Amino acid sequence: MIARLWRGVAKDAEAYLRHLDGNVVPELEKIAGYRGYRVLRREQEILVMTLWESMAAVRAFAGADPDKAVVEPEARAVLAEFDDFVRHYEVER
Repeated sequence: MIARLWRGVAKDAEAYLRHLDGNVVPELEKIAGYRGYRVLRREQEILVMTLWESMAAVRAFAGADPDKAVVEPEARAVLAEFDDFVRHYEVER
């Protein structure tokens, strides 16, 4: 399993989380190999971890450059800053 981690700082964390839960997650659930997500939050800083069966599943979501962050315009509107890249880790336990 692959964990895909991305970090942002929200202007309005609740608005970002509503967007994530209402728009992003339903689309992720349609992708073969998607296995779930977790959100870590420290005040306005948000770390999103999505779980994937394989890097092939990640590419089905992210495209040819899986290390590039996918940040929709709706998310950009409520974020003060965000990483343009993601990190991928193999889940060991």
